[in-house]
Amino acid sequence: MARERGKRGGRAERHAMRSAKPLVDPCPPGQFGGRYKPLDDADCARIFDTALRLLETLGMGAVPDRLRDDLLAQGAQADGQGRVAMPRALVKAAVKQAARTFTLHGRDPKRSIEVGGDKVWFGTGGAAVQTLDLDSGCYRPSTLSDLYDFTRLQDVLPNVAWFTRCCVATDVSDPYDLDVNTAYALIRNTTKPVATSFTLAEHVAPIVDMLDIAAGGSGAFAERPFLKAHVSPVISPMRFGEDAVDVVYECIRHNIPLSCITAAQAGATAPATLAGFLAQSLAETLASLVMVHVIRPGFPMVFSNWPLVIDLRTGAFSGGSGETAVLNAASAQLSNWLGLPSGVACSMTDAKAIDAQHGMEKALTSLSAALAGGNLIYESSGMTASLLGVSFEAFVLDDEMHSHTYRALRGIEVTDANLGFDAICEAVRGDGHFLGGPQTLAAMERDYFYPSLADRDTPQGWAGKGSPDARTRARDRARAILRDHHPQYLSDDQDKAIRSAFRIL
Repeated sequence: MARERGKRGGRAERHAMRSAKPLVDPCPPGQFGGRYKPLDDADCARIFDTALRLLETLGMGAVPDRLRDDLLAQGAQADGQGRVAMPRALVKAAVKQAARTFTLHGRDPKRSIEVGGDKVWFGTGGAAVQTLDLDSGCYRPSTLSDLYDFTRLQDVLPNVAWFTRCCVATDVSDPYDLDVNTAYALIRNTTKPVATSFTLAEHVAPIVDMLDIAAGGSGAFAERPFLKAHVSPVISPMRFGEDAVDVVYECIRHNIPLSCITAAQAGATAPATLAGFLAQSLAETLASLVMVHVIRPGFPMVFSNWPLVIDLRTGAFSGGSGETAVLNAASAQLSNWLGLPSGVACSMTDAKAIDAQHGMEKALTSLSAALAGGNLIYESSGMTASLLGVSFEAFVLDDEMHSHTYRALRGIEVTDANLGFDAICEAVRGDGHFLGGPQTLAAMERDYFYPSLADRDTPQGWAGKGSPDARTRARDRARAILRDHHPQYLSDDQDKAIRSAFRIL
C-alpha cells in the first residue's frame, strides 16, 4: 500500500507540468533532416550536369540590360539572338562563393534562426487572395485586417520560425500602399524574422526607411536585417523578369537577404518528366544565383527551387500530390548536395475544407520535405485551396503537425541508459510493467510530445464532450489567441514617425 502511494505521489504536479511548456522540449524547431534521399549521388550529378548544359548551351532570355552587362563582364556570352549563355566555370564559381549559411534575424534576437546545413525550419509564404472566415466558414476576399490577424496569430505559434505575409490585402488597390502596409503589419505584430515582396524596385528604399525606424535609426536595419525579400527573377522556361531583377538590385543595395524563387510547373512551363523538371528548375535557380553572384558575390540568398505540379488532365494546380512531395524532397536534396541554403514549398493542400484531404496532403508533403533536409519549408502553415486560400484554423493545426514532424526528425537516441537493460530486468523480476518507473517518468517528459488539439480520448469520452472535431478545437484556439494577443512591437514614437511618413491604412 505504501509502495503504491509512493508511485502515485506527485501525479497532480506531473499533470500540471505537462500542461505547461515542458522543461525539455521533445520536438524543438531546427531539427536535422537529410535522411530521405529520393536521388542518389549519381542522380544528383546527372541532373546538375544537365542544368549546366542548359545554361551554357541555351542560356537565359529576356536579360535586362544592366544584368546583361554585369554577366558579360564576368564571362557570360551573348548569342546574338537575345539570349545570354552562362559557362560552367561561371556557374561553378557562383556556387563555390555562395553563402553556405547565414542568420535570418528576428527583431528579437532570441527568435533569429540559422539557415543552411541540414537544419529544418517551417515558415510561411503564399499570396492568398481569399481567407477562410472564422465565423462563416466560407471563403471571402482577404483584407489588410486579415493580414494583421494572421501576423498576431502566428506570433505565438512556436513552430512558425519566420513569417512571410500569407495573404494579399485585396482591399488595398495601390501597389505602393500595398507594399508599405504589408511591411508595417509585419513589424507591428511580430518580432520573428519576416519576409515580404516588393512590387517595384522604387518601393524598396522608402520601406527600408520604415524598417530603420523600427530598428532604431538610420542605417540600423542594414546592420542587422530582420526582413528578407521574396523575389521571382526567373520566369519559366529560362528567361528573366525585368521588374523582379530590378528589385534584386535594390535589395542587395540595401542589404536585404533574398529568397530567389523558381516556381516552374511540371508539364506546363517545365518538362512533365520528373527528372527533366528537376534539371530545368535547377538551371533556372542557378541562373538566379549567378545573377546575385555578379552583383555581389556571397550575398545571402536562399536557393528557393520550388517544384510545382499541375494535374495534367485539367491543368489545375496540385499542391498536395505525391509528385509534389517527391519533387520538393528531391529539390531540397539537390540544393543541400550543392551546399546551398535550400528553400522548398510544401504543405500546400488542394483541399478547401479543413478535412481529411487537408490533413493527409499537408502531412505527406511537409514531412517528405523535412526528412529530405529542406532548410526553409515555405507555405507550410495555414495555406489551403491550392494556395488561393489561407485559414486561421489551419495555422493552429499545422503548428501542432510540425511538432510531430520535428519529433520524427529528432529520431532515437541510442545510449546505454536509453537501452534500459537494468530497467527491463527490474520490471520483469518485479511488477511486470514499466508504469511509474523512474526511466518511464524521465522519458515521459523528455521524449514524448503531447498534442493539445489531436483527440486521444475514448469514443465515449469524446462523445461526452460533444464530439468535437479537429477544426472545432482549432477554431476555438485561434479565436482565443486573436482575442487575447495584441502585441505592440513598435513604441509610440516609432509608430508616430512611421505614420507621419507613410499612409498607414
